[in-house]
Amino acid sequence: MNDVVIRNIKPGEIENLIPLCSLHAAYEKAPFDAKGKAAKLRRYLFEENPALHCLVALKDGKMIGYASFMKQFSTWDADFYMYMDCLYLLEEFRGFGIGRQLINRIEEESQRLGITQIQWQTPNFNTRAMKFYDRLGGVSKSKERYFLECS
Repeated sequence: MNDVVIRNIKPGEIENLIPLCSLHAAYEKAPFDAKGKAAKLRRYLFEENPALHCLVALKDGKMIGYASFMKQFSTWDADFYMYMDCLYLLEEFRGFGIGRQLINRIEEESQRLGITQIQWQTPNFNTRAMKFYDRLGGVSKSKERYFLECS
């Protein structure tokens, strides 16, 4: 799909991102509550030193997907890596190379910052994504991800 535009999200587009986040959570069988998300995303994406970056994929002006990422540090490697938090495309736009375009843009930003590795995760039941990541040359490490709510 040559007519898809990949670019950084703009502040006025956060309201269009929230439904995609909700669909992504449903796809990964995770709960999602949209309450307060727009304000938080606006804050973290557009503060002076953003904690989060987000690329959007647009076709005919409609947001059809997104990828979010952030710079993180590995003590083991004593170096930074780029963590891709989310990569999601509407079902009808998968398989056309748009996901690869989004990852290419994350690679470009990583290289600009002198970062040599991107990391991400996907649920073990998301076999279509795992095949895609394998084709990209991604290497999987088996780990369990734990969550602890801080009160």
